[in-house]
Amino acid sequence: MVWSQVYDPLGNIWLSALMAAIPVVVMLGCIAFAHMKAHYAAGLGLISALLVAIFGFGMPAGLAWNAAGYGAAFGLLPIGWIVLNIIFLHQLTIENGSFKVLQDSLTGITDDRRIQLLLIAFCFGAFFEGAAGFGTPVAVTAAIMIGLGFSPLAASGLCLIANTAPVAYGALGTPVIALAAVTGIDLMQLSGMIGRQLPLFSLLVPFWLIWAFAGFRGMLQIWPAILVAGLSFAIPQYLVSNFHGPWLVDVVAAIVSMVSLILFLKVWQPKKIWTSTSLKGREAESGSADLSGAQSHQSDAGAAMFQKHDRRALVMAWMPWVILTALVFIWGVPEFKKWVDGISVFKIPFTGLHNLVEKVAPVVAKPHKEAAIYTLNWLSATGTGIFIASILAGLMMKYRLLDLFRIYFRTIWLVRYSLLTIVLMLALGYLTRFSGTDASLGLVFAHTGMMYPIFGTLLGWLGVALTGSDTAANVLFGGLQKTTAEQLGLSPVLMAAANSSGGVMGKMIDAQSIVVASTATRWYGHESEILRFVFFHSLALALLVGLFVFLQAYVYPFTLLVY
Repeated sequence: MVWSQVYDPLGNIWLSALMAAIPVVVMLGCIAFAHMKAHYAAGLGLISALLVAIFGFGMPAGLAWNAAGYGAAFGLLPIGWIVLNIIFLHQLTIENGSFKVLQDSLTGITDDRRIQLLLIAFCFGAFFEGAAGFGTPVAVTAAIMIGLGFSPLAASGLCLIANTAPVAYGALGTPVIALAAVTGIDLMQLSGMIGRQLPLFSLLVPFWLIWAFAGFRGMLQIWPAILVAGLSFAIPQYLVSNFHGPWLVDVVAAIVSMVSLILFLKVWQPKKIWTSTSLKGREAESGSADLSGAQSHQSDAGAAMFQKHDRRALVMAWMPWVILTALVFIWGVPEFKKWVDGISVFKIPFTGLHNLVEKVAPVVAKPHKEAAIYTLNWLSATGTGIFIASILAGLMMKYRLLDLFRIYFRTIWLVRYSLLTIVLMLALGYLTRFSGTDASLGLVFAHTGMMYPIFGTLLGWLGVALTGSDTAANVLFGGLQKTTAEQLGLSPVLMAAANSSGGVMGKMIDAQSIVVASTATRWYGHESEILRFVFFHSLALALLVGLFVFLQAYVYPFTLLVY
């Protein structure tokens, strides 16, 4: 029997939305204020979500449990599979000493920690977001940053901030493609509109990132390098998204940005070299709090910590990451995925959930049954590409097969709680979606009238914060954005795009990303510190995106960008 979602069980949408928010408040409250370990917080959040769904929104208990199980399966593959294998590769490079050589080679480009942050967290991370998405960029870049000596909070929080502007076009444009599918809006229109919203923030985020790390004065000291990195990313992002499509936006923009910054550093270096690897707030200058209490040390440009290594050692140090980059890119090519899926994919319907939950008005224009088919794409999953890259790199690093097995099982033990947390988080996210509690929250935003461009953008932010995915948030709220925009006389293309553009700023506070970051930096159990650090940045940037969308909707000449 099909169950139709109920969005206002209490007869008052505001009260119903408050009830729907209970699981999120429980989970985030336990992490941020009770300092509870993430897997305990996620477990309590899931329990409260089950209670709210079953007793508050009338969802049959069997459907609720199956929805949670469906999300848990997705948490293992692809998300957990990515995290496990990237940490495995990192362990291999640490154990044989090649990661230390990699660190030294990066300081050879520049000793300045701020510019290293630009190169790795922003440029390199954007490439992995474009090629793979689904947690890969934070896992890779946070592991590298912690290896370079950055403090765990700096490595985790700053990589999360950096992984924002590229998210809308992540995994070769998957979020935009999904948004076009659920709204019926032309793919190129959506790609172009998002590409006229995000370049401003692609320019802003690198400045914001360095400000968060080094304070306002520390940012000003390297503003030319930041400008080069941001501008050389923003311009290709606009051009590719508007004149080619969503598929290669991040990949092209990241490569151009990285190459431009490296070439620029050949003719320009900061007068003073920033060598601190801890977050430093400069309260009097920037208004930010002193997060670490650590002293920042600067030295003359001539001071260096670069250690000389022969060419073979440098090649061997970079080789695992080159192999990883190549295979992740290949695994992200749609044609390759389609070919591999043709021989390896298994589609498993959740018989107690598939087509048994129905979305209804006003969330959708006509009743729509929710599919629940788990795709076991074990060979085409990005994590499999990372696993193969790790094995190949391990063999080239002269590991024996027995040693590879030993390190792999040690890695599983190392990330066991992280994998459990990801499973519980995704179970909560999918239960939220199938029970309709997320839509209840969304409908509250639709009551904001003229201010809807701002609140609609924040709806996308909330969607990603809840689900951990810009793709999922677009699927979740894309139709609602289109319907509400038409009712208010706004451009449906503008508001559908705003859902994705606003959503990217929620990526840094979703529980899944925070757990991935804490795992990559071996700082598991400190998720509350990471959340408290990134929350302000996430909300502030989301509000700025909302303000920009508001200007696009009503204020000339910004309205010229809506076409």
